[in-house]
Formats: sequence, C-alpha cells, structure tokens
Amino acid sequence: MIKVSIDGHLHDEKDAVISVFDRGFLYGDSVYEVMRTSGDYLVGRDYHLDRLEQSAHGIGLVLPPRQALIASMETTLASFDQSDAYVRLIVTRGSGPLGLDTSLADNPRVVIIAQSLKLPPEQHYIEGVRIAIVDVRRNVKDALNPAIKSGNYLNNILALSEGKKQGAEEAIMCNMLGCIAEGSTSNIFMIKDGHIGTPSAESGILKGVTRQAIMTLAYAMKQPVTESLITPDELKAADEAFLTSTIRGIIPVSHIDNKPLNAPGEVTLTLMTAYNDYLAQVATGKEP
Repeated sequence: MIKVSIDGHLHDEKDAVISVFDRGFLYGDSVYEVMRTSGDYLVGRDYHLDRLEQSAHGIGLVLPPRQALIASMETTLASFDQSDAYVRLIVTRGSGPLGLDTSLADNPRVVIIAQSLKLPPEQHYIEGVRIAIVDVRRNVKDALNPAIKSGNYLNNILALSEGKKQGAEEAIMCNMLGCIAEGSTSNIFMIKDGHIGTPSAESGILKGVTRQAIMTLAYAMKQPVTESLITPDELKAADEAFLTSTIRGIIPVSHIDNKPLNAPGEVTLTLMTAYNDYLAQVATGKEP
C-alpha cells in the first residue's frame, strides 16, 4: 500500500504525478528526508526536519513552515492505516521554463510518500553483510556538500553500482584524501579493542540521524564514540563494524572487501539491543 501527498492533496500510487518541468525531476534540485515510524510515531522527526532545513538552506531553498510539513505527514500517515511505515518527504524548488537559473522556478512543491516499512532480511541482522570500499569518491564539500541531502544522488548510485558488482550489499566511499567517508545510503562505525570509532564530519559525510542516535546510546552506556579520519587499512583492521541508517537501523558487517569480521560482535550486539529498546520507547510516544 502506498499513499502520496502532493502539495497537500492525497493520491493513490497510480495517480501520483508531477510535471516533467519540475526542477526536482529535471535537475535533482530538491531536498528530502527519509523517516520511519515506530508504532504511530515518526522516529527522530524533529532531527530529520532540522536536517531538512539545513539542506534547504545549503541550496538556497525556502521551505514551507515546519508545522505545515508535519501536518501533511500526519494526514498522509492517517490515510495510510499502517503502524510501521516508510515516509519520504521531498521538497523541490518547483516548476518553470527550462534553464538552470533558480529564479525560473515558481513555488516549492512538497511530496510525501508513505508506504509499508520493509526491513532488510533477518539474515542481515544475524550474519551481517558484505561491504566493499569502492573507487568512486565522495563529492567534495566545495562541489556538492555531502552534508546536503539533495535529490542529486548520482554519486551514491554510481558507488553502490560498483559495490554490487563486487558482490557487496553496500559500497563505502572514501573522500578525496583517501580516508573513509560513508556508505551510499549509510554511515559506518568500527570497533577496535573495544573502542568505537566513526568518520568525522570533516571526512565528508552526511551526519545521519540514526548515526547520532547510536552515538547518544553509546555515550549513555559509557562507550563514547571517537569521530576522526579513518583510513581503509584502519577500517579493515577493525574487530567489528556496522552500518547505520534510518530504515535499517544497525546492520553488522561480516566482510570488508574480502576480509572477514566478527559479525555481529559483542559491542555491535549490545548497541543493536539498545537501539531496539529505543524504537520500542518511541512507539509509546516518549522518544528519549
């Protein structure tokens, strides 16, 4: 089941259309966030909307008021009638004549897609997944800042395509200095000698909402996360590693390229349990 809201008007999947002159379609001139629900509540809603505002500011896009976006998401979810949902909130710059000039756009367009939440296979959580460090480099900040979650996603698509050709479930990109940045749709963590590490913002990453939640949980467990520059060799020398993303939560890593890891390791399992407890608390309407 899929429900789509376009500028506040609800549609079924087959009737959800936008103009071919929409700049989100033509140029990837848009920002978006992906959320999930736990129970009837959006997980990390305000953090996602904060990041949406930061992304919009980064491309000079004025968003509709936050409360209007929240109301549209709630209306879409109410029509959806399922407790666990995937929600994609997209704001494009709007439509207009062909041309790169942003002044050609009319008004921002808000698209909300709600569909059934589909988690990865249970095997991924039990046995872990393979990841590959690919040759495709993460965009540099001065070209297209990775901290902006925009509709221009070709960098990530090409990286994942390369990773899939190597038999991996996820592709890990390095920055232009050769240090680990992030996955095509995930952040990465490593554990070495009991210490948890993850690439810093300076590595060229999108700071994930789930990434931050895991860091907060780890700190509460007196296992703070070190943010730093991490080389591919350092990542491959890890005892454990895991991926984080909004939909997947925490996914253990079983192999980095051809190097096997303990998956899931003790630290990873502890954090997986803590994160599942966090989701259960969100479902009660009391997000920590």
